[in-house]
Amino acid sequence: MTIDTEHLKGLNKEQREAAIHMKGPLLIVAGAGAGKTKTITHRIVNLIKEGVAPERILAVTFTNKAAKEMRERIILEIQKNVQSTQEQEKIPFVSTFHSLGVYIIKENAKLLGLTKYFTILDEGDATGLIKNILKELGIDPKQYDPKKIKNIISREKGKFTHLADYGEREEGTMGKIVAQVWNLYEKRKMKENSLDFDDLLLKATKLLKDNIEIRKIYQEKWEYIHIDEYQDTNEVQYLMSQMLAENNKNITVVGDADQNIYSWRGANLKNILSFEKDYPDAKIVLLEENYRSTKNILEAANIVIKKNKYRPDKNLFTKKETGEKIGLYEALDENDEADFVATKILEIVDNGASVPWRGVLQADEPRDSDPTTIVSSPLSEMAILYRANFQSRALEEAMLRYNIPYQVLGVKFFERKEIKDTLAYLRAALNPENLSDIKRIINFPARGIGKVTLVKIFAGETETLPIKVRIKINNFYKTLEEIKEKIQNSKTSDVIKFVIKKSGIENELSSGTEEDTERLENIKELATLALKYDNLSLASKSGEQAGLENGLGVERLLEDASLASDQDSLMMSGEKKEKVNAVKLMTVHASKGLEFNYVFITGLEDGLFPHQRQNETEDFDSEEERRLFYVAITRARNKLFLSFANFRTIFGSRNINAPSKFISDIPADLLEKEGEKAGIKTIYI
Repeated sequence: MTIDTEHLKGLNKEQREAAIHMKGPLLIVAGAGAGKTKTITHRIVNLIKEGVAPERILAVTFTNKAAKEMRERIILEIQKNVQSTQEQEKIPFVSTFHSLGVYIIKENAKLLGLTKYFTILDEGDATGLIKNILKELGIDPKQYDPKKIKNIISREKGKFTHLADYGEREEGTMGKIVAQVWNLYEKRKMKENSLDFDDLLLKATKLLKDNIEIRKIYQEKWEYIHIDEYQDTNEVQYLMSQMLAENNKNITVVGDADQNIYSWRGANLKNILSFEKDYPDAKIVLLEENYRSTKNILEAANIVIKKNKYRPDKNLFTKKETGEKIGLYEALDENDEADFVATKILEIVDNGASVPWRGVLQADEPRDSDPTTIVSSPLSEMAILYRANFQSRALEEAMLRYNIPYQVLGVKFFERKEIKDTLAYLRAALNPENLSDIKRIINFPARGIGKVTLVKIFAGETETLPIKVRIKINNFYKTLEEIKEKIQNSKTSDVIKFVIKKSGIENELSSGTEEDTERLENIKELATLALKYDNLSLASKSGEQAGLENGLGVERLLEDASLASDQDSLMMSGEKKEKVNAVKLMTVHASKGLEFNYVFITGLEDGLFPHQRQNETEDFDSEEERRLFYVAITRARNKLFLSFANFRTIFGSRNINAPSKFISDIPADLLEKEGEKAGIKTIYI
């Protein structure tokens, strides 16, 4: 059979090899900046051109942002390369793991004792529920931190541990308290028709594992499975992937052991390292050509990561220029370090350091601009990375001092109070059993319904309340019914507008302080965001031809809001905010998947980066810290700066620091000291 290769012209030899592989398991080991998204996209398009129905293809990744990008690129390539109009209208199922879990659970909600309008608790709601349970049990939340208990439960669920097994295993006081809280936590969620993040994976996977008929349905539905960032999968995600691919074995996983940096979230490095053992006939393709960074940056990254033992051998290379040396600055303290970063940014701007973008088709993060276009907003092409969130304080102060626009990545749009309040009205309208949402909004805006009244409502004793209070409660629930009716008959953006008017939120915030005005603007931004869900909101008149259900747009908005990561929140809080000409400040963890022309890695001191953990084991935690440094280095396209401080104030104590061992891993001929070129020499006393 002759393969039509026109759509494969932009791929290098290894990318092409992965794209044309048809049957059986495939492992794509993709180094940083090696064009993995492009490879997966072209592989999926090739499958369609070879006769595979688009709806038989599944592609799963970790963030909404990555899924959105992949979906858009697949649609674009299908339109360019697939001639059939009928095939162009169909697209593969592209989602995050959690969204896939939601999809499977909603299709089988009755089997799980849920309705299709179940609520997804975010981290704050789940932790708050656990805090309430602790109080009910007479356990002091200050002594037994609700967040810590939530994290223990989350970690165990990620390992596919069930409550009964955990209760039998744990014997200590903390273990017994966790088991007791976990038991009530599950009962409360079931009563309120709600799930937490971990349930979305656990319940969907358990359903596939326990029910052969349902497992077969999804195995037949998706003949070809693609899993992105496979090194970040936990035990539940690993099991879900295996079960879906069990029949056809047409599973393609893409990942890089050197970028496994989420073990604290349950990511298991062995999943990618054991792929060949799990699938003995697997084809392995190594993507080593980097289209992002200069030769100097890549050489430093390669040398640093080679010190790790638990990794398949690979060596990134590039056809790009050698590039500038890596800048190294030795600061007196964190304020001196922040001043260096700020003044260096101004120096880059003053020198007009706009750079041509090359290799756009090969990059993981595609640009809208032409490859020859000069980037005219250098601030948006700069990132300051740090190991721990507390480091941002000094850096933010320096940005303000030098009047440099900046954005802190990690402040979630969907975690703002006014946004959570508005979304809570939508969730409560669809799922009035969820007492957490009712509690949140029943007296916002103020309706004169106090805590004592709330207790009686939840206890089913509403009839014992005074007539005036009962009228207020009835009016509140009538408002929820009107919102539900609006959801089922209107566009998503119109529903948001209706909620803020009908609930009284708009009136409450319109005549308030400047802060209230900003909150109202944020809610209006939510209405703007909702426009992209409008085409999902209205079914056809029969409700059958379109294959959509009334209110689908609102459901999707609620799902995306609940599952948004730090990177997603920047994207989803309004596309215009992504294009702001401002320096980005973020942790190294948050930077994964991003890239910038100029990158500053700050705080390179032993104990901070690499981070010193309690009970650290050299072979595990230390290697992950080195992988984290490798991720930080490979975010840079053109110029990389490293800095450390001799003194740093942490928790009120001024500490003397040694430079990070990672700095000494980089050969001296790749480094140049900053602050000395102009004849400046700093003497520390």
